Amino acid sequence: MSGQALPGGLQKARRGVGVRGSGRPLPTTPRRKNHRGALTLLLFALPSLILLLLINLYPLLYAGMQSVRAGNLINLGKFVGLTNYVDVLSTPEFWNSALFTLIFTVTGVFGSWAVGLALAMLLRTRIPAGGLFKVLLLLPWVVPVVVSATSWNWLVATPQSPLPRLAEAIGFGNVLFLADPTLAKITVCIFKVWISFPFMMMMMSSALASVDVNVYEAAKVDGATGWQSFRSITMPLIARSTYISWILMTIFCVNDFPTIFLLTGGGPVNATTSLVVMAYRTVFQNFQTGPGVAIAFLMTLVLVIVSVVLYRQIRKVNIE
Repeated sequence: MSGQALPGGLQKARRGVGVRGSGRPLPTTPRRKNHRGALTLLLFALPSLILLLLINLYPLLYAGMQSVRAGNLINLGKFVGLTNYVDVLSTPEFWNSALFTLIFTVTGVFGSWAVGLALAMLLRTRIPAGGLFKVLLLLPWVVPVVVSATSWNWLVATPQSPLPRLAEAIGFGNVLFLADPTLAKITVCIFKVWISFPFMMMMMSSALASVDVNVYEAAKVDGATGWQSFRSITMPLIARSTYISWILMTIFCVNDFPTIFLLTGGGPVNATTSLVVMAYRTVFQNFQTGPGVAIAFLMTLVLVIVSVVLYRQIRKVNIE
């Protein structure tokens, strides 16, 4: 009705005036009553807030104190300021661990996302026993990581394992997947993709379920190819869920201790030592609490930066 006068009732409704009656403003809730309601809600939530502060804030503050002191697991020790951070950042071991953490995270995030998205799109098609197939694909995520790591150790750890024997039969010689530094890194990254792709598959399946199939039919009528539909329709429509899954998987990968520790223990020769494994060794094996906690805080800082960057991308998607 642009360019035309609105009916009198709609004009009054827009101004907050009663449609029928005397033209007086609609009654509003007294401000004092709103304050009382907010105070009541705060009082109900106060026990939970106090509990959360005790569980999360106190350990965080105590860890912050440990990171600036030269102490151990029992005593805080003397105050040393930022010396622990400077010492950690000046060691080659930290940067080697940071590089492997970056490789491990990038491979884990984008590798599991690519596999999960491909399987999610496959499951959208009509395949025989699709429900059973989806349940079987969830097993790597459902099975405890101890069981998965034990299975992978059986597959690759020794010369008598199935994969080294298969590689020797093909003609690659005596391949030791967990004894060679490069092969150990590749094996750990593949293992991470293996146990993580079901999570990505579920995230992408839920995102694809919200996409209207009529959009694809219209694109097909217009002559769009499958790749063009994927690039111009599927990816933009699932972008929000994609960024959320990247944030979550980045946090999972950077903080992933059991996957690496159970499979390689950080070896060989520290080739697969990530920052979280390095922090564990520094605190619980070398009993150097300050440098170990400093490593953990540096990891947290990087995770916050990455999360903020990806969250801004999510906001851009919402605006568009």
